[in-house]
Amino acid sequence: MTMAAHDSSARWKTFFLEAKETEIFTLLSKQSITPTLSIPFHELQAFDPDFANDILQFPRQILNTGKDTLREICRERGEDLDVILRVGELPRDSRRDLREIGSSDIEKLRSSDVQVIKISEIKPRMHIAAFQCESCGVTQEIMQNNERELIEPIRCLPTDQGGCGETAGRGGATRFNLVFNISRLINNQWIEIQELPESVESGAQPGRAKVLLEGDLVNKHLPGQRIVANMIPVVYSEVVKNKKTPMFDIIYHLISSEHESVPFTEIKITDEEQEEILAISQRDDLLRLMQNSIAPSIFSTGVMNFVKRSLALQLFGGVSRKNRDGTRTRGDIHILLMGDPGVAKSQLLTYVSALSPRGKFASGGGVSGAGLTAAAVRDTFADGRFSLEAGVLPLSDRGLAAIDEFDKITEDDRKVMHPAMEQQRINISKGGITASLPSRCAIIAAANPKQGRFSNRATNTSVLRSFKETGLPAPLASRFDIIWMMRDEVKAENDEMIAKHILRSRTRGVPEALIDEFVAMDPVEEDKEQVFIRGEDGTEHLSQSFLRKYIAFAKRHYHPNINQDVMALILEYYVQERQSFGRDDTDEGESNVVPITARALEALIRLTEAHARMFLREDATSEDAKVALAVFKHWREESGIEDESEFSGTTVKEKNKSMIVKNIIRDICSENNNLAEINTIFNRALAKNIDELTVSKIIKQMRSSGILFQPKKDHYSFV
Repeated sequence: MTMAAHDSSARWKTFFLEAKETEIFTLLSKQSITPTLSIPFHELQAFDPDFANDILQFPRQILNTGKDTLREICRERGEDLDVILRVGELPRDSRRDLREIGSSDIEKLRSSDVQVIKISEIKPRMHIAAFQCESCGVTQEIMQNNERELIEPIRCLPTDQGGCGETAGRGGATRFNLVFNISRLINNQWIEIQELPESVESGAQPGRAKVLLEGDLVNKHLPGQRIVANMIPVVYSEVVKNKKTPMFDIIYHLISSEHESVPFTEIKITDEEQEEILAISQRDDLLRLMQNSIAPSIFSTGVMNFVKRSLALQLFGGVSRKNRDGTRTRGDIHILLMGDPGVAKSQLLTYVSALSPRGKFASGGGVSGAGLTAAAVRDTFADGRFSLEAGVLPLSDRGLAAIDEFDKITEDDRKVMHPAMEQQRINISKGGITASLPSRCAIIAAANPKQGRFSNRATNTSVLRSFKETGLPAPLASRFDIIWMMRDEVKAENDEMIAKHILRSRTRGVPEALIDEFVAMDPVEEDKEQVFIRGEDGTEHLSQSFLRKYIAFAKRHYHPNINQDVMALILEYYVQERQSFGRDDTDEGESNVVPITARALEALIRLTEAHARMFLREDATSEDAKVALAVFKHWREESGIEDESEFSGTTVKEKNKSMIVKNIIRDICSENNNLAEINTIFNRALAKNIDELTVSKIIKQMRSSGILFQPKKDHYSFV
């Protein structure tokens, strides 16, 4: 141990009195329940570089000395406080990946970029235990630094300090009793952390660790949160059959943590790359370039071009905003791809999740335990109580979640998906735990039909008919901004082009065995340094690594505003769509059809903001709105959606029929003293091509909702 560790008490005293006088005054005024003093590392380094370096080498001893010194200063000023020292913002050279922390880092102060995946309940821990000697009644205090065992005194205080000097144990003449009311307790909590997914190599398992939190750090962390954890790795001997072994487990004591406030800090962008990004954003064909850069290995024909365009907009996303009343409007765009097997849905999802900063990929049929949302699980923190474990959506907070086989998600997840997609919060009440986790992520989902292929009768009808074939609940469809129907259609010219493209790209790839043996270069690594790449068919696209940087740069620095001109365009389309139905009033009641709802307005704003962000604009222009409208109109026309009331499960025709029957009954009632006879209703309905069974169903619905009543058999009146 160096000199600095030995005389740390004097150094701490000088530091506190010179640099932290105001903070000590605040502590003494008892403004917080847990008195804590936070010290950024750079302050210590500026004060005394050698001493700061020693804190990294011998953190436990020096921080304990600092705690005692600070407590002494507070005592001199008339307050006995259990102050906690928090040293944070550690230098980069003390940062380690979680799975690399080993024997050389034990008992040193280290920091790591991690994600919280599980938290336990609070437990009180005794950190200063007071013991009373049975024979003389003198009390002595013992610091408890080991959370695994309670350390008791062996001998009473010597006679010159007021004790009797007797020993405890078998041959001793005294025993010691723990005095609870003067012992000092502190709140503790266990959390489980995991390495960030983007820093884990493909095929490697992310490092996981248990961390012990104390005092004011308790309940500060939620599952799914990204933090920089500053901790001391501590070892405990493994116990096998009640015997200690020479193998050790590492657990971590958290000294402090910094929450990540700015997203996408994990992607580093140089000045040259920034200039390149700004230059590319000026291109007129930027949207086509972005479209070509999404999964370039998938050949685009027909609807695939538009799917890729909407995915490019999804990666940029709209702007999430908080309102004065505390409500929040989401900026993330949700897209659903429905399609026959073999139309490259999964490949698109895999590519987009790899491309998006903080993207996560999950398969609806393959998620278990915490699933997509969150779960209360029996914790592994040794006491078997329930703790909260985050699923895919909270872990992709501020990123993107790609969910394949969306139709196979569990019943539990289906119920929680509505608020998870709209309010972007997951509310959990399981196993005695009630919690709310943020899930601010864009969702791209792929669903297959129950029967293996979508039925042909749905070719010219609404996409919502096809949605029913997936077996998902109808209201879930309204949470998606865009729904694409991808069919495996037989078209000779397209089939030949797709087949040629597949054969070309299939044969031009580099054999994996040669890459493993270092005979050939990995094409992905080669492309990392590139900005533009030419595809198999000669089209130009951006490399995956550069596109990631472009997206991160745009999302970090640009938050487009919507001006009056843009609003006017969106409003005009919205009003036009609302009015376009029911002008032809041949069938009574058709004017009451709702063609588009307010949800579509929000979707259009998000798409407009995403397009403006792609072009690195601070203010959205009418050009951005026109592209957003084109994309939105296209999927609705492609899908054949006439009416958004279909999202609630009732089609336009069904809604029309009930209105027509209602008007028929109203007419008969006005002619006949508020009485309508059933056969008269049947006859008039038949003239409008509505059969008796449908009429009976509608009358039953109207009676159950309290619109109609039956004064006598087969006669109906309005309430």
